[in-house]
Amino acid sequence: MKQLLAILASSALLMLAACGSGNEETSGEASEKKTVKIGITQIVEHPSLDSAREGFIAALKDAGYEEGKNLKIDFQNAQGDMNNNMSIAQNLAADKNDLILAIATASAQSVVQSTKDIPILFTAITDPVGAELVESMEKPGGNATGTSDTHPDAIKNTIDSIKMFVPDAKKVGIIYNDGEPNSVVNVKHAKEAIEAAGLEAVETTISTSSEVKQAAESLVGRADVFYIPKDNTVVSALESVLNVANEKDIPAFVGESDSVKRGGFASYGFEYHDLGYSTGQMAVEILEGKKPSEIPVGYPESLELVINKKAAEEQGVTLTDEMLKDAKVVGE
Repeated sequence: MKQLLAILASSALLMLAACGSGNEETSGEASEKKTVKIGITQIVEHPSLDSAREGFIAALKDAGYEEGKNLKIDFQNAQGDMNNNMSIAQNLAADKNDLILAIATASAQSVVQSTKDIPILFTAITDPVGAELVESMEKPGGNATGTSDTHPDAIKNTIDSIKMFVPDAKKVGIIYNDGEPNSVVNVKHAKEAIEAAGLEAVETTISTSSEVKQAAESLVGRADVFYIPKDNTVVSALESVLNVANEKDIPAFVGESDSVKRGGFASYGFEYHDLGYSTGQMAVEILEGKKPSEIPVGYPESLELVINKKAAEEQGVTLTDEMLKDAKVVGE
């Protein structure tokens, strides 16, 4: 009898030990995520693209992926150089990252060309379908998806606001890099909106940021207002345009809210940090098993009019209470 009781006690201890071991393993798996490696390529640094990247990383952190712990990020900036841009894409593909984030159209196109095996997310893209990054917005197909920064009404609303803020304006000066596919699309939509508003577009193109100031100066006397689209080359040197706008009293309408904060006069826009955050949430889904082809492309859901009050003063715009009533005002 004593022998039987000893055997039963021993068996009970073994079962408890086994249960304890299993609980510890389950608990460990629940509390710790595996270490992941993400490559990030960005065509050029400027506040909007930087904010998108910061939002992406913030979403990962909120989901439990944190740099220095279980997240390794390899961030590379092409500095506007297309050859460098392609080399970065190829290196990130060869480095066997768990996921690659491409910020801006040129970066995304290079990454999509470089790998069909690694999941790709993109953000700050004007036209994902036109850029051949996805098959459609609803069903991306392939190994890429992400977020577009083109709200259907953003350009039209900004152009329409010209008539409210500068009633006597007739000609809209546009500066853009015609080598950026996203800019070509943006300018096409802007010209359609300009014509519909009864205005005339006056274009000048550049290929590098060093040409931006001269381009702005060439529009003095030919344009009543500036419109700066979401062009990475121009926006990276936006202060060159704004210096001319301030000196010559030419209101500078811009393509996104961050450029208003930097001294542009007005835009209908959104926060790029939020756009990047949404992209980061997609990254979490992919890291936890979902395929890019299963995630529809996202885009900003709302717009707000943003006005820089200081820029209005410097660029010769007289603001009324009626103009400001529905706007977010910065630069006070």
